[in-house]
Amino acid sequence: MKLEVLRFNSSDDFTNGILFNVSNNTRKFLSYTLEDEARTVKVAGETRIPAGEYKLSLKKVGGFHTRYSKKFSWHIGMLKVMEVPGFTEILLHIGNDEGDTAGCLLLGKTSQDNFIGRSTDAYTEVYKIVAPVVESGEEVTIKYIDYDGKIDQQKTVSKPKSEDNVLEELQQIKKELTALRKAWILKGLQVD
Repeated sequence: MKLEVLRFNSSDDFTNGILFNVSNNTRKFLSYTLEDEARTVKVAGETRIPAGEYKLSLKKVGGFHTRYSKKFSWHIGMLKVMEVPGFTEILLHIGNDEGDTAGCLLLGKTSQDNFIGRSTDAYTEVYKIVAPVVESGEEVTIKYIDYDGKIDQQKTVSKPKSEDNVLEELQQIKKELTALRKAWILKGLQVD
């Protein structure tokens, strides 16, 4: 299974995004997301993870797991993002604003700046799709893609043309001029 987080809106305090299931080469909406802001230097509990593709696993110990196991009869472990350089304990979980995230990925059914609503509903739906696949042993990845922030201007650099390319272009121009000349002559000879 392949998941994708498209980050589309950043500020100094948060990042809004959308979570998709992109298995079978199709994009299916799963939920809105909320994370901490991007930073060039990590601040613990205040920085989103770098863009990239990571594996998911199930974390079956810890405070979140204990609370969620008591709250949800179907809970089998926290969805955890693995092997993120410089980060640990990155989970997908319930929450509403950047104060709830500490670098993790919050899920919601509605979205606005620094807030996602109906987080429990979104978490339940996503969890019931993803967790059984992780538990089965099938590889599940989540790819974070940055569509937010500064857009760099791309400059087109023309390659130097070889003599052969220049000769081909000149021959094409000559053909086009010849065709134009013939059209003008024919137009001049036409009787109205």
